[in-house]
Amino acid sequence: MTRRPRRVLGGVLAGVLVIAGTGWAVGSRLRSPADEAAARQAPAPSLVTAPVRRQKLTSTVAVSGTLEYGSPLPVTLAGAVGGTAEAQRVTRAPRPGRLAEGSVLMEVNGRPVFALEGRVPMHRTIAPGTEGADVRQLQRALRRFGHGTAATGVFDAATASAVRRWYARKGYRAQEPDLTARQTLDQLRQAVQTAEETLLTDRKALEAGREVRPLKVALDHARQDLAEAESALAEAEQAETTPADEGRLDALHQAVRAAEEELLAARQALAAAKPEDDRRLLELKAANAERDLESAQRAVDLFLEEAATTRDARLAELRKAVRTAEEAVLTAGQALKRAKETSPLRLKIANGRRNVASARATLAEYRRTYGVSVPPGEIVFLPKLPARLHKAEARAGERVEDEVATVTNTAFMVTGSVGEAEGRLLKPGMAAVVELSDGRTYRARLTAKGPGARVDRAADAEPGVGTVPVLITPAAAKGLRAAVGAPVTVKIAVGSTRSAVLTVPVTAVVTSADGRARVRVESAPDRAQDVEVRTGLTAHGTVQITPVRTAALKEGDRVVVSDG
Repeated sequence: MTRRPRRVLGGVLAGVLVIAGTGWAVGSRLRSPADEAAARQAPAPSLVTAPVRRQKLTSTVAVSGTLEYGSPLPVTLAGAVGGTAEAQRVTRAPRPGRLAEGSVLMEVNGRPVFALEGRVPMHRTIAPGTEGADVRQLQRALRRFGHGTAATGVFDAATASAVRRWYARKGYRAQEPDLTARQTLDQLRQAVQTAEETLLTDRKALEAGREVRPLKVALDHARQDLAEAESALAEAEQAETTPADEGRLDALHQAVRAAEEELLAARQALAAAKPEDDRRLLELKAANAERDLESAQRAVDLFLEEAATTRDARLAELRKAVRTAEEAVLTAGQALKRAKETSPLRLKIANGRRNVASARATLAEYRRTYGVSVPPGEIVFLPKLPARLHKAEARAGERVEDEVATVTNTAFMVTGSVGEAEGRLLKPGMAAVVELSDGRTYRARLTAKGPGARVDRAADAEPGVGTVPVLITPAAAKGLRAAVGAPVTVKIAVGSTRSAVLTVPVTAVVTSADGRARVRVESAPDRAQDVEVRTGLTAHGTVQITPVRTAALKEGDRVVVSDG
């Protein structure tokens, strides 16, 4: 009986609890109209803040452009390739790719067109005797290829030989004179030979004339006499004395030596005298020996003076004889000349001399330009090699027109343009960063701006109104080759702080009526106080600030950017 009432009481209590919980839940979800109106009102405004950061700030100008190879240069041929005037037709077209010095750019009519380094353009045929800076460029290139030749600036035989070896190493033959040139050379040689033979025949006829022969013999005799006189004078000038004089001079020298020996003996006897010897007699002998020696030496001197006088007189006679012989030769020559001038063959011989001289001069002039040559179209001088052949304008089978190819250097560049305001901030030499579409970045530098930055010669490549062309050069080429032709973004640094500085968003700086800049620093939730600052560099929505009072602002503080 007792268990049943307890069960009833537990069930009643459980039901009460369920009813109470259900009522609380329903009551918590039910709101009055006033509660609903209050819930729909806007919350109280709060401050929107941003932290003060310490960082290095860099201001940049962004440029959109395309990565390309630098310094495009059109290539044209300066003239004909080969020594023929026939149509110039491409037999091997230029091939895009790396172009090394000395390589064959293309072939025209089977002849090569070489690429060489040099700043003077090819403008003429380089032939034997040609002089100039273009010849010196060619000689320096030949030296770089191992064909030793001096860089004289003159296309001489050594240079021609080096050109011949260079062409042969490349599998070609250097341009030799053609059939017409060889025939012209033979004709000029024959003309010289004919003129010389005619002159010789006329001279022989003149020499054989009766009025000329005796005068010619007289001239020969006069010349022979002159030769003998000159020979005698030369022998006399070489000899100081005659054979007879030499014998007498030897006798005088022997007398000197004998006197010297006597003087020496007397002096020795005087030095060795004993007290009992007659010293006065010995001194007298020594004095006499000295006088004998002086007398012998004076005799030699007198003889030499007499011999010199005699020699001078003889030389004077011989010189007079030479002058007399010279006058005789001159007289005989003039007589022979007058006789020849009065001869009927004189005018013919004079004309013959002029004909020989003219023929020889013409032959010499032609020979100076005859031999191995370099036609104007067979070399293209480029400012810098190796280079990159970017585009071929000429194709196999086509006639050679103006441009045959376009070359660039192996460096990269990015061209683009910026607004005039941004352009005024840029200066050549500024650091830059090239950013590819995949996010990779490469260091670069602003190379040029304005007209100097234009590399496209097309008429439709004029920059837009109000824009400034710029040229950026990457610092290194590694990793950029695959991105040639792709659009890139370049950021050029126009200003930078030297070290980390305090920065805030630009919207956090407020300029008051007195012209001073301030920021509002959060001091408590939804409360802020003004702090006066000085502003500096601005970049990417961030500005450098310096508090007027140093302790008034520090890194980590929060500044108000909006009132919410």
